Amino acid sequence: MKNLLSEFIIYLKYLKNYSDCTVKSYKKDIEQYNQYLDENNLMLDTISRDQIRFFLKKLLDEGISKKSIKRKVAAIRHYYNFLNEEKYLNKNPFINLKTAKAEITYPKVLFLEEINALFEANKKRTDKLALRDQAILELLYSSGMRVSELCNLDVQQIDFKNRFIRVFGKGKKERVVPFSNASKEVMINYINTLRRDLLSISGEKINALFLNAKGKRITTRGVEYIFEKIGEKNGVYISLHPHTLRHTFATHLLENGADLRLIQELLGHESINTTQIYTHTTTQAMIKQFESFFPRAKKNKDNN
Repeated sequence: MKNLLSEFIIYLKYLKNYSDCTVKSYKKDIEQYNQYLDENNLMLDTISRDQIRFFLKKLLDEGISKKSIKRKVAAIRHYYNFLNEEKYLNKNPFINLKTAKAEITYPKVLFLEEINALFEANKKRTDKLALRDQAILELLYSSGMRVSELCNLDVQQIDFKNRFIRVFGKGKKERVVPFSNASKEVMINYINTLRRDLLSISGEKINALFLNAKGKRITTRGVEYIFEKIGEKNGVYISLHPHTLRHTFATHLLENGADLRLIQELLGHESINTTQIYTHTTTQAMIKQFESFFPRAKKNKDNN
């Protein structure tokens, strides 16, 4: 069973070109499923629907969200499809398996005033890595890039003259994203000053745009840590996460009249349905502001 999983991981990584993060997630989900099979003396090709449902109920009882369970089922279904195609098995018990409908969760989005306050406060920082952090903030917000894409970004991918970046997203798919003049200015400043200093620390020739304090390519966890600590450094505490800026980028475009298809292309979404969530986000924000500022809305709400 372990060898089959290894083959599947190679298939995902080198034939399907899935990202390391996605491959790691698939591996973890299938290992959890294999453990359930081993603990209950079950086999991949003979497990029944009732036994699968017991597995799903077990996950739910352990506090796993419906959304995460749905993702796990998709991973295991994909695994079975692979085993069928490679003639290891001749059926897929996860085909047409229905899971509990996950609750819709809307992404957190910052208002423009919050973005401006965050960026202005961060500009006043005087610590060594402030300029790098400002460049990260500006680029994530003005391009809508995923944090993994930002970490994998090399200087050579950036066209400063025309203000666009060639981004390699999920499945190594290439897309072109523009970025703002403000982002351009701070990135050039960072490249010409702090980045050079950081490179001298490692003593290595590194193409990565963003480097950590040791002069190495920054990691996704590294960016998340920066965002966790950024409030302590600039005094703006808004529970910031890298994906918050991606969501805010998309929502602000939509609010200002951008076409949903354009936003889909900029974000690198395969399906327009994924992008569609931002229409709900803007609607929720509109309702919130309406209830805050329209007196009768508040009055009627209180009466109810």
